[in-house]
Amino acid sequence: MHNSFPRIHVITDSLDVIRAVAGQDDVAVQIRVKTTDAQAYALTLAALEILRPAGTLCLVNDRIGVALAAGADGVHLGADDLPIDAARRVLGPSAVIGATCRNPTSAREAVAAGASYLGTGPAFATSTKDGLPPPIGPAGVAAVVDAVPGVPVLAIGGITADRVPVLPSHGVAAIGAFVVDPKRAVAEFIEALR
Repeated sequence: MHNSFPRIHVITDSLDVIRAVAGQDDVAVQIRVKTTDAQAYALTLAALEILRPAGTLCLVNDRIGVALAAGADGVHLGADDLPIDAARRVLGPSAVIGATCRNPTSAREAVAAGASYLGTGPAFATSTKDGLPPPIGPAGVAAVVDAVPGVPVLAIGGITADRVPVLPSHGVAAIGAFVVDPKRAVAEFIEALR
């Protein structure tokens, strides 16, 4: 699972971005909608019509009910969402469940609870999300990676292609990096991850 797990996670609420990255190597899409469940559900259905035929993994941020109802591949859960073991019971053994963590202890707990992969950060300072704790830096990312051998860890927060070489993670997840030219951004990340 580890080696084939997509290394570039595009977090978006834009069908234009989703169309641009669908079918690209090593890419997964994470639907992140900050409005209602109804809108998240509609967007996820539309996204799956594009991503399923392309063979691209589709996850939903935070909303287990939306992921289940739309038939997405899984969810990514933050600290304020339902616990991972509860999500695993609802979504079943084959769903992909990601968890956000900041340190080795929370990383090990998440994996023990059934997380398939981890997002850790903020790796760097970021403007996409308010009220985040201070960045953990590449060393903080490394500590999480070392704590959970064999589990894919994605660095998140302030991720740009030129910062990838200093990150010891399996891959990266980003929002802002994909807004302007998603296709080119993916190509740059793939190059940087080599």
